[in-house]
Amino acid sequence: MLPRLPLFPLSAVLFPGTTLPLHIFEPRYRRMLADCLAGDRRFGIAPPGGEQEAPETGTVGCIAEVQVSEELPDGRSNIIVAGGPRFVVRRLLPDTAPYYVAMVETFEDEESTAPGDDRVAQLRESFVRYLELVRHLNDLESEDSELPPDPVGLSFHAAAGADCDPALKQRLLMERSTARRVDALLLLLPALTTALEKALLIHRRAHGNGRGGSTLSGGGAGTEPGPAAGP
Repeated sequence: MLPRLPLFPLSAVLFPGTTLPLHIFEPRYRRMLADCLAGDRRFGIAPPGGEQEAPETGTVGCIAEVQVSEELPDGRSNIIVAGGPRFVVRRLLPDTAPYYVAMVETFEDEESTAPGDDRVAQLRESFVRYLELVRHLNDLESEDSELPPDPVGLSFHAAAGADCDPALKQRLLMERSTARRVDALLLLLPALTTALEKALLIHRRAHGNGRGGSTLSGGGAGTEPGPAAGP
């Protein structure tokens, strides 16, 4: 029998092996959280559908396990969830609970789709460079990035950390070939990195204004801060 799973429709994408902070405030999802905490602490995150936000049959999501839960005085909660296996919504269930419940089928990447070692090394290098630029842009201290050693885990972490459109993240979540996901990220990350480099240049010039000139050559007069970016 397929597992039964409460569903939390959300446009943000959770990937296996990564974490995501969430703020729970709607009464029906407060009830869902309470039920999950009283049970196995798991629910599914999937993109909302067209009818009353219910995820549609065939939608791909990710199982979320509650790691930290902080209930606020007014009944809202701040939680941190960890991504488990991916799943496909097979059937929504009529349920007495006020939130959505579905029968789901979990899946993994297809066998024999591992990328070559050179592509994995290239992805690791590209993602580390991207994270370093994000830290510089947000004036954070550099730190060693502890990334998964395996291609599947690395690809999920890179997909989660890339600041891109949720629809693109959803396609990366749905991908069942590790090699194709790595290839897609190797096309995406350089474009995001170039945008960050431009934003960082403007950021540094702006910070140099009023302190005797830019920290980079070319001066900083007349520039504006670039958009903040983050994983």
